[in-house]
Amino acid sequence: MKQVEVSAAIIINNKKILCVQRGPNKFEYISNKFEFPGGKVEFGELPSDAAIREIYEELKMTISVEREFLTVNHIYPDFKIKMHSFICSTLTQELELSEHISFQWLDKSELKFLDWAAADIPIVDKLIKELER
Repeated sequence: MKQVEVSAAIIINNKKILCVQRGPNKFEYISNKFEFPGGKVEFGELPSDAAIREIYEELKMTISVEREFLTVNHIYPDFKIKMHSFICSTLTQELELSEHISFQWLDKSELKFLDWAAADIPIVDKLIKELER
């Protein structure tokens, strides 16, 4: 089974968290699901650097990685994913969608109402618990 290593950015600005929606996909189980933006880690690249690069490529947004958050290992029916997630900040909520069909800036209390990709759910759960402290 194919293994994919990716980085995801939990981007926070003014206490709002950026959530992006995937478009249609050949794998129905991730089609139109919400996720934290990011992408594949390239050979020799640090996962944190991949997050910065992918966010700029996909959203034309400049972010700063504040800290590691959670690494998720998830098995989908057709591939395995290792997803590194990072708490990130940005100076603006302005972005340009190029690979996603929509986005929302949400309060932590609103996160649980989105239809998340399965690999992102452990991150959402931990984030809600951590932000409730």
